[in-house]
Amino acid sequence: MASHGSVDGILNVDKPSGMTSHDVVAVIRKMARLRKVGHAGTLDPLATGVLLVCLGRATRASEYLMRSPKTYRATLQLGITTTTHDAEGEITSKSPVDVTKSEVETVLQRFVGSIQQVPPRYSAIKHHGRPLYELARRGIEVEVPPREVVIHALEIVAWAPPQVTVDVHCGPGTYVRALARDVGEALGCGAHVSALRRTSSGAFDVSEAVDLEALRTAFAAGHVDEHLHAVEAAFYQLPVLCLDADQARRLAMGQYLEDAVELEAESLVRAHGPGGQFIALATRDERSGAWRPHKVFVRPEEIAS
Repeated sequence: MASHGSVDGILNVDKPSGMTSHDVVAVIRKMARLRKVGHAGTLDPLATGVLLVCLGRATRASEYLMRSPKTYRATLQLGITTTTHDAEGEITSKSPVDVTKSEVETVLQRFVGSIQQVPPRYSAIKHHGRPLYELARRGIEVEVPPREVVIHALEIVAWAPPQVTVDVHCGPGTYVRALARDVGEALGCGAHVSALRRTSSGAFDVSEAVDLEALRTAFAAGHVDEHLHAVEAAFYQLPVLCLDADQARRLAMGQYLEDAVELEAESLVRAHGPGGQFIALATRDERSGAWRPHKVFVRPEEIAS
Protein backbone atom coordinates (compact mmCIF):
# COMPACT_ATOMS: atom_id res chain seq x y z
CA MET A 1 0.00 0.00 0.00
CA ALA A 2 1.35 3.43 -0.88
CA SER A 3 2.09 5.99 1.78
CA HIS A 4 -0.81 8.23 2.81
CA GLY A 5 1.51 11.07 3.81
CA SER A 6 -0.72 13.74 2.26
CA VAL A 7 -3.94 12.69 4.01
CA ASP A 8 -5.58 15.57 5.89
CA GLY A 9 -9.01 15.47 7.47
CA ILE A 10 -11.26 14.28 10.26
CA LEU A 11 -12.55 10.75 10.70
CA ASN A 12 -15.80 10.19 12.58
CA VAL A 13 -14.98 6.80 14.11
CA ASP A 14 -17.45 4.54 15.89
CA LYS A 15 -15.18 3.47 18.74
CA PRO A 16 -15.68 -0.10 19.89
CA SER A 17 -15.91 -1.02 23.56
CA GLY A 18 -12.75 -2.38 25.15
CA MET A 19 -10.33 -0.05 23.38
CA THR A 20 -8.87 3.18 24.71
CA SER A 21 -8.95 6.28 22.53
CA HIS A 22 -5.16 5.95 22.30
CA ASP A 23 -5.57 2.38 21.02
CA VAL A 24 -7.86 3.60 18.23
CA VAL A 25 -5.38 6.30 17.24
CA ALA A 26 -2.56 3.75 17.16
CA VAL A 27 -4.55 1.44 14.88
CA ILE A 28 -5.45 4.27 12.48
CA ARG A 29 -1.88 5.60 12.50
CA LYS A 30 -0.73 2.18 11.32
CA MET A 31 -3.45 2.01 8.67
CA ALA A 32 -2.68 5.50 7.38
CA ARG A 33 1.09 5.28 7.72
CA LEU A 34 1.02 8.74 9.20
CA ARG A 35 2.81 10.23 12.17
CA LYS A 36 0.37 13.08 12.69
CA VAL A 37 -2.75 11.36 14.01
CA GLY A 38 -4.64 12.33 17.14
CA HIS A 39 -8.10 12.17 18.69
CA ALA A 40 -10.32 15.02 19.82
CA GLY A 41 -12.04 14.06 23.07
CA THR A 42 -11.21 10.94 25.06
CA LEU A 43 -13.71 8.12 25.45
CA ASP A 44 -13.36 5.60 28.29
CA PRO A 45 -12.55 1.99 27.24
CA LEU A 46 -16.08 0.92 28.20
CA ALA A 47 -17.67 3.60 25.99
CA THR A 48 -18.55 3.37 22.31
CA GLY A 49 -19.58 5.88 19.68
CA VAL A 50 -18.24 9.07 18.17
CA LEU A 51 -14.47 9.45 18.47
CA LEU A 52 -13.09 12.14 16.19
CA VAL A 53 -9.67 11.22 14.84
CA CYS A 54 -7.66 13.95 13.12
CA LEU A 55 -5.16 13.20 10.37
CA GLY A 56 -2.35 15.41 9.11
CA ARG A 57 -3.11 19.12 9.27
CA ALA A 58 -6.45 18.41 10.92
CA THR A 59 -4.59 17.62 14.16
CA ARG A 60 -4.28 21.41 14.53
CA ALA A 61 -8.07 21.61 14.77
CA SER A 62 -8.43 19.07 17.60
CA GLU A 63 -8.55 21.70 20.35
CA TYR A 64 -11.59 23.29 18.69
CA LEU A 65 -13.34 19.96 18.21
CA MET A 66 -12.88 19.18 21.90
CA ARG A 67 -14.74 22.37 22.83
CA SER A 68 -17.88 21.22 21.01
CA PRO A 69 -21.01 20.14 22.89
CA LYS A 70 -21.54 16.39 23.19
CA THR A 71 -24.48 14.01 23.51
CA TYR A 72 -24.44 10.59 25.15
CA ARG A 73 -26.79 7.70 25.83
CA ALA A 74 -25.91 6.30 29.24
CA THR A 75 -27.32 3.38 31.19
CA LEU A 76 -27.12 3.90 34.94
CA GLN A 77 -27.09 0.88 37.22
CA LEU A 78 -28.80 2.05 40.39
CA GLY A 79 -27.93 0.57 43.76
CA ILE A 80 -24.27 -0.23 43.04
CA THR A 81 -21.25 2.05 43.28
CA THR A 82 -17.77 1.31 41.93
CA THR A 83 -14.28 2.75 42.26
CA THR A 84 -14.35 4.13 38.70
CA HIS A 85 -18.08 4.99 38.63
CA ASP A 86 -18.53 2.58 35.72
CA ALA A 87 -18.78 -1.18 35.23
CA GLU A 88 -15.01 -1.58 34.93
CA GLY A 89 -14.32 -0.65 38.54
CA GLU A 90 -14.48 -2.67 41.73
CA ILE A 91 -17.79 -2.62 43.58
CA THR A 92 -17.63 -0.40 46.64
CA SER A 93 -21.24 -0.59 47.88
CA LYS A 94 -24.62 -2.15 47.23
CA SER A 95 -27.95 -0.67 48.31
CA PRO A 96 -31.61 -1.48 47.77
CA VAL A 97 -33.27 0.52 45.00
CA ASP A 98 -36.62 1.93 46.04
CA VAL A 99 -37.17 4.90 43.75
CA THR A 100 -39.79 5.69 41.14
CA LYS A 101 -39.26 7.00 37.63
CA SER A 102 -40.79 10.29 38.70
CA GLU A 103 -38.33 10.61 41.57
CA VAL A 104 -35.41 9.96 39.24
CA GLU A 105 -36.71 12.56 36.78
CA THR A 106 -36.93 15.12 39.58
CA VAL A 107 -33.37 14.43 40.70
CA LEU A 108 -32.05 14.59 37.13
CA GLN A 109 -33.42 18.10 36.72
CA ARG A 110 -31.24 19.27 39.61
CA PHE A 111 -28.23 18.63 37.42
CA VAL A 112 -29.41 20.59 34.39
CA GLY A 113 -27.62 23.90 33.89
CA SER A 114 -24.23 25.08 35.08
CA ILE A 115 -23.07 22.78 37.89
CA GLN A 116 -19.95 22.04 39.92
CA GLN A 117 -18.63 18.55 39.17
CA VAL A 118 -15.75 16.72 40.83
CA PRO A 119 -13.97 14.66 38.14
CA PRO A 120 -13.51 10.93 38.82
CA ARG A 121 -10.33 9.86 40.62
CA TYR A 122 -9.80 7.47 37.72
CA SER A 123 -9.46 10.04 34.93
CA ALA A 124 -6.76 11.49 32.69
CA ILE A 125 -6.82 14.88 34.42
CA LYS A 126 -3.36 15.66 35.73
CA HIS A 127 -2.33 16.49 39.28
CA HIS A 128 1.17 17.99 39.47
CA GLY A 129 1.90 16.54 36.03
CA ARG A 130 0.65 13.02 36.75
CA PRO A 131 -2.71 11.54 35.59
CA LEU A 132 -5.22 11.01 38.38
CA TYR A 133 -5.78 7.40 37.33
CA GLU A 134 -2.09 6.67 37.85
CA LEU A 135 -2.23 8.07 41.38
CA ALA A 136 -5.48 6.23 42.12
CA ARG A 137 -4.01 2.90 41.00
CA ARG A 138 -1.11 3.43 43.39
CA GLY A 139 -3.52 4.16 46.24
CA ILE A 140 -2.50 7.81 46.49
CA GLU A 141 -5.36 9.98 47.69
CA VAL A 142 -5.51 13.50 46.26
CA GLU A 143 -8.18 16.14 46.61
CA VAL A 144 -9.70 16.74 43.19
CA PRO A 145 -11.18 20.23 42.94
CA PRO A 146 -14.64 20.62 41.37
CA ARG A 147 -14.98 22.11 37.90
CA GLU A 148 -17.84 24.01 36.35
CA VAL A 149 -19.57 22.07 33.58
CA VAL A 150 -22.82 22.62 31.73
CA ILE A 151 -25.58 20.05 31.33
CA HIS A 152 -28.00 21.26 28.67
CA ALA A 153 -30.56 18.46 29.00
CA LEU A 154 -31.17 15.11 30.70
CA GLU A 155 -33.97 12.83 29.55
CA ILE A 156 -34.98 9.31 30.56
CA VAL A 157 -35.36 7.12 27.46
CA ALA A 158 -35.73 3.72 29.17
CA TRP A 159 -36.89 2.80 32.67
CA ALA A 160 -36.17 -0.78 33.77
CA PRO A 161 -35.19 -0.55 37.45
CA PRO A 162 -32.59 -1.00 38.76
CA GLN A 163 -31.41 0.35 35.39
CA VAL A 164 -32.33 3.69 33.85
CA THR A 165 -31.12 4.88 30.45
CA VAL A 166 -30.76 8.62 29.90
CA ASP A 167 -29.82 10.91 27.04
CA VAL A 168 -27.28 13.51 28.13
CA HIS A 169 -26.64 16.75 26.24
CA CYS A 170 -23.67 18.51 27.80
CA GLY A 171 -20.80 20.91 27.31
CA PRO A 172 -17.13 19.95 27.04
CA GLY A 173 -15.33 18.59 30.08
CA THR A 174 -18.39 16.80 31.49
CA TYR A 175 -17.82 13.33 32.95
CA VAL A 176 -20.92 11.15 32.55
CA ARG A 177 -19.42 8.75 35.09
CA ALA A 178 -19.27 11.55 37.64
CA LEU A 179 -22.84 12.53 36.76
CA ALA A 180 -23.97 8.94 37.44
CA ARG A 181 -22.13 8.99 40.79
CA ASP A 182 -23.77 12.26 41.82
CA VAL A 183 -27.25 11.24 40.67
CA GLY A 184 -26.91 8.00 42.63
CA GLU A 185 -25.88 9.92 45.75
CA ALA A 186 -28.83 12.29 45.35
CA LEU A 187 -31.19 9.32 45.06
CA GLY A 188 -29.67 7.76 48.18
CA CYS A 189 -28.93 4.40 46.56
CA GLY A 190 -25.75 5.03 44.59
CA ALA A 191 -25.20 4.36 40.88
CA HIS A 192 -22.62 3.72 38.20
CA VAL A 193 -22.54 3.74 34.40
CA SER A 194 -23.02 0.25 32.99
CA ALA A 195 -23.10 1.32 29.31
CA LEU A 196 -22.14 4.54 27.54
CA ARG A 197 -22.35 5.63 23.93
CA ARG A 198 -21.37 9.05 22.59
CA THR A 199 -24.03 9.86 20.03
CA SER A 200 -22.65 13.16 18.77
CA SER A 201 -19.76 15.58 19.08
CA GLY A 202 -20.43 19.00 17.62
CA ALA A 203 -21.66 18.52 14.06
CA PHE A 204 -20.60 14.85 13.95
CA ASP A 205 -23.31 12.24 14.58
CA VAL A 206 -22.94 8.55 15.39
CA SER A 207 -25.32 7.67 12.54
CA GLU A 208 -22.54 8.73 10.15
CA ALA A 209 -19.64 7.16 12.09
CA VAL A 210 -17.51 4.45 10.50
CA ASP A 211 -16.12 1.40 12.26
CA LEU A 212 -12.48 0.33 12.25
CA GLU A 213 -12.99 -2.62 9.92
CA ALA A 214 -14.58 -0.39 7.27
CA LEU A 215 -11.68 2.04 7.65
CA ARG A 216 -9.18 -0.78 7.26
CA THR A 217 -10.84 -1.76 3.99
CA ALA A 218 -10.97 1.86 2.80
CA PHE A 219 -7.29 2.50 3.50
CA ALA A 220 -6.28 -0.75 1.79
CA ALA A 221 -8.32 0.16 -1.31
CA GLY A 222 -7.16 3.78 -1.33
CA HIS A 223 -10.72 5.05 -0.79
CA VAL A 224 -10.38 6.61 2.66
CA ASP A 225 -11.38 9.99 1.18
CA GLU A 226 -14.95 8.67 1.22
CA HIS A 227 -14.84 8.82 5.03
CA LEU A 228 -12.74 11.96 5.52
CA HIS A 229 -14.34 15.21 6.60
CA ALA A 230 -12.60 18.45 5.68
CA VAL A 231 -10.60 20.25 8.36
CA GLU A 232 -13.08 23.12 8.06
CA ALA A 233 -15.81 20.91 9.52
CA ALA A 234 -14.31 21.65 12.93
CA PHE A 235 -15.36 25.28 12.54
CA TYR A 236 -18.85 24.89 11.06
CA GLN A 237 -20.34 27.43 13.49
CA LEU A 238 -18.01 30.31 12.55
CA PRO A 239 -18.90 33.02 10.01
CA VAL A 240 -17.05 33.16 6.69
CA LEU A 241 -14.73 35.94 5.51
CA CYS A 242 -14.44 35.87 1.69
CA LEU A 243 -11.08 36.86 0.20
CA ASP A 244 -9.68 37.14 -3.31
CA ALA A 245 -6.56 35.18 -4.29
CA ASP A 246 -4.14 37.97 -3.40
CA GLN A 247 -5.71 38.56 0.03
CA ALA A 248 -5.78 34.82 0.72
CA ARG A 249 -2.09 34.45 -0.08
CA ARG A 250 -1.15 37.42 2.08
CA LEU A 251 -3.14 36.02 5.00
CA ALA A 252 -1.51 32.61 4.55
CA MET A 253 1.89 34.36 4.69
CA GLY A 254 1.00 35.87 8.07
CA GLN A 255 0.18 39.36 6.86
CA TYR A 256 -2.59 41.61 8.19
CA LEU A 257 -5.42 42.48 5.79
CA GLU A 258 -6.65 46.06 5.92
CA ASP A 259 -8.50 45.80 2.60
CA ALA A 260 -10.79 42.83 3.39
CA VAL A 261 -14.57 43.14 3.43
CA GLU A 262 -16.35 44.29 6.56
CA LEU A 263 -17.86 41.43 8.53
CA GLU A 264 -19.66 41.55 11.85
CA ALA A 265 -17.95 38.92 13.97
CA GLU A 266 -17.13 38.80 17.67
CA SER A 267 -14.06 36.58 17.50
CA LEU A 268 -12.88 34.01 14.97
CA VAL A 269 -13.95 33.67 11.33
CA ARG A 270 -13.25 31.16 8.59
CA ALA A 271 -11.21 32.79 5.82
CA HIS A 272 -12.12 31.51 2.35
CA GLY A 273 -10.13 32.06 -0.82
CA PRO A 274 -11.35 31.72 -4.42
CA GLY A 275 -13.86 28.95 -4.97
CA GLY A 276 -14.62 28.70 -1.25
CA GLN A 277 -11.21 27.20 -0.43
CA PHE A 278 -10.66 27.16 3.34
CA ILE A 279 -7.47 29.07 4.10
CA ALA A 280 -7.27 29.91 7.78
CA LEU A 281 -8.92 31.05 10.94
CA ALA A 282 -8.69 34.82 11.21
CA THR A 283 -9.48 37.39 13.85
CA ARG A 284 -9.74 41.17 13.85
CA ASP A 285 -6.86 43.14 15.35
CA GLU A 286 -8.28 45.35 18.09
CA ARG A 287 -6.05 48.35 17.40
CA SER A 288 -5.92 48.51 13.60
CA GLY A 289 -9.21 46.79 12.77
CA ALA A 290 -7.38 44.68 10.18
CA TRP A 291 -7.91 40.94 9.84
CA ARG A 292 -4.96 38.87 10.99
CA PRO A 293 -4.29 35.13 10.74
CA HIS A 294 -5.03 33.14 13.86
CA LYS A 295 -4.25 29.67 12.52
CA VAL A 296 -3.33 28.96 8.88
CA PHE A 297 -4.12 25.59 7.28
CA VAL A 298 -2.74 25.95 3.74
CA ARG A 299 0.53 27.16 2.26
CA PRO A 300 0.44 30.27 0.01
CA GLU A 301 1.36 28.23 -3.07
CA GLU A 302 -1.65 25.93 -2.51
CA ILE A 303 -4.17 28.74 -2.88
CA ALA A 304 -6.23 28.62 -6.05
CA SER A 305 -6.07 31.55 -8.46
